[in-house]
Amino acid sequence: MADLKEDLVFAEITEQLNKNVPAEEIFKELQLGMEIIGERYQSQQYYLSELIMAADIFKNAAKNLQDKFQSTDKKIATIVLGTVSGDIHDIGKDIVSLIFTTNGFEVIDLGVDVPIQKFIDAIREHKPEFVGISCLLTTAFDNMKKTIETIKEEGLGSNVKILIGGGPVDKGTSNYVGADEVCEDAPSGVEIAKKLLEVK
Repeated sequence: MADLKEDLVFAEITEQLNKNVPAEEIFKELQLGMEIIGERYQSQQYYLSELIMAADIFKNAAKNLQDKFQSTDKKIATIVLGTVSGDIHDIGKDIVSLIFTTNGFEVIDLGVDVPIQKFIDAIREHKPEFVGISCLLTTAFDNMKKTIETIKEEGLGSNVKILIGGGPVDKGTSNYVGADEVCEDAPSGVEIAKKLLEVK
């Protein structure tokens, strides 16, 4: 994965599946590969073109694994999910969507660069227990803050818990934008959501 050899990635996935390696373990290896790619990008070993290529490989690989995850038929809760207005990154959001879906959540995926009103409309229509907002750009923090403020001003904040996540997002960001919880990654987001719901 980290060396961007797509054919080898898919061949290795097929081999691992044939050996009955759980899809969850294969997915973790893909995530580790993406972490290495991120480090190489930060150190300027990779450039934007390699980053885009890596995203395509990862998304296609994850798509092939999706029906292999040990999902549950029982719906735990609903989450409205989207990347905040002003940010078009979708890798993290897509991972969250995949992991939440396979853990029994109904995911209403609004896409990327989501306007505030689209979040409001989706909350009113689907009445979710959670709203997940992804953000990879610090320049979009103010848009995330406005989105959460509007949700609360519209009287919808008491019915949903707002979870935020993304590369630069931390507890300080959560305090600044007024979120309920900050999630380090998709699995921790599921863990936080289940804890809030008091389900295992």
